[in-house]
Amino acid sequence: MREGTVNDINTTTLEADEADAPLSGLDRCDSCGAQAYVRATMESGTLLFCAHHAAKHHDALQPLAKVWHDETAKLQER
Repeated sequence: MREGTVNDINTTTLEADEADAPLSGLDRCDSCGAQAYVRATMESGTLLFCAHHAAKHHDALQPLAKVWHDETAKLQER
């Protein structure tokens, strides 16, 4: 596997691709079950959040995340 960098952290290309893959309507918030718009990929695993819970946990988790994939702008498109 090729090495890459995401948020100034070395990671494999496969991990970077998966971390930036688009979220779908089937992805659900780990806190409440609503549609997920944010994926936090960390050393220990991945968490999915709706916009509300992503905002609630952003300050604590974003600095720890290898990738903070945020699609909340989709909510403004409608």
